[in-house]
Amino acid sequence: MPPRSSLAAQPPRQAAVSEIAKHPQTQTALGWFEPHLSSINEVQIKLSETPAPSYQEEQRAAAVAELLGAAGLTVHRDKIGNVVGELRGANEKEVVIMSAHLDTVFPAGTDVKVRHEGERWSGPGISDNGTGLAGLVAVARAMQAAKIKPRRTIVFAADVGEEGEGNLRGMRALVDAYRTNLKAAIVLDGSGTDHVTTKALASRRLEAVISGPGGHSWSDFGMVNPINALVRGAVRFINTKVPTAPRTTFNLGQIEGGTSVNSIPHEAKLKVDIRSESEEELGRLETALRECVAAGVRDEMESARDRSKGRLEWKVALLGSRPGGELAAGSAVLVALRAADEIVGNHSRLERSSTDANIPLSMGIDAIAIGAGGNGGGAHSLQEWYDPVGRELGLKRALLTLLEVAGIASEKTQ
Repeated sequence: MPPRSSLAAQPPRQAAVSEIAKHPQTQTALGWFEPHLSSINEVQIKLSETPAPSYQEEQRAAAVAELLGAAGLTVHRDKIGNVVGELRGANEKEVVIMSAHLDTVFPAGTDVKVRHEGERWSGPGISDNGTGLAGLVAVARAMQAAKIKPRRTIVFAADVGEEGEGNLRGMRALVDAYRTNLKAAIVLDGSGTDHVTTKALASRRLEAVISGPGGHSWSDFGMVNPINALVRGAVRFINTKVPTAPRTTFNLGQIEGGTSVNSIPHEAKLKVDIRSESEEELGRLETALRECVAAGVRDEMESARDRSKGRLEWKVALLGSRPGGELAAGSAVLVALRAADEIVGNHSRLERSSTDANIPLSMGIDAIAIGAGGNGGGAHSLQEWYDPVGRELGLKRALLTLLEVAGIASEKTQ
């Protein structure tokens, strides 16, 4: 699908980027970050220590809403739970979104206390996406300090449902709300400044469910067992060959089933994540999963000693699907990012990833995803860490990119 955004159709404007960078208000905003690094760090720690599993982001959303409101934005919560802070531009019919997702992959009850380990901080979600949220607030505060009125309206959004089975529902709602006027989206996701996501990695999340009559481990030994069938099918599936090009992956992420060690379970579930640079390979893997589950059920039925006590039933359901897409060559949002890199002395590579940017990119709307500075690692693990040293480079990079895309209103309209 060809890009809808007018930005993509415009030729590169390097001189205009330089003008934005030299603007006195831009310089004031850029100069705001370093004296306020301590408060930015405190915001990140506070937000990271506020639990936000997917579908349970309310507490963290309330904290972000308060912070964005204090930065002078007009803030509201939409019906899906996104925090939306608007900075009205001289042209209210053109909108640029800067976003960071609220949710983490960690379930309710996870200890999210941030630990200090030398220069590093350690804690679940500290980098993904504590860094992005802190960056979102910091950019809004820097623009408030510089009293910048943008040419285009800027929507600062902390969105729900980016992780796991959230299926990018927050970004879907944002794009639906602003689609008519939306010109670009800049997603702050995680740390670092060494990359820019311009290609959306397509993925599907699937759940296989096998059910049976269930029974007692001793008296009903030999009847069909859903866990046995699931294991048989899973072993078949993990032997599925996938290509290195186009890069294709799968992950068996969750297994559930059974009520006790001495009970034959009545149900077993398996959740699988499949990703590929090719829609064709995604379809092939989904078909392979269905065939392997069916084969596992068949093998278990054939192996059962006693088939009189019931049969197995199975299904594979689609939990979520993330569309692919790609930023058009010569897109002005990428030109702006490259210019920002040059100004701050940064080098970054283009990459393909699965982020909130998938949604606008799949619709032909200009979008990129970038880190918000500093360095991190161990994402999606209990050992996740973040090092804030040098984070101001990422914040300046994000601000410069945003201002070039949104513009600064002339003095007559400020």
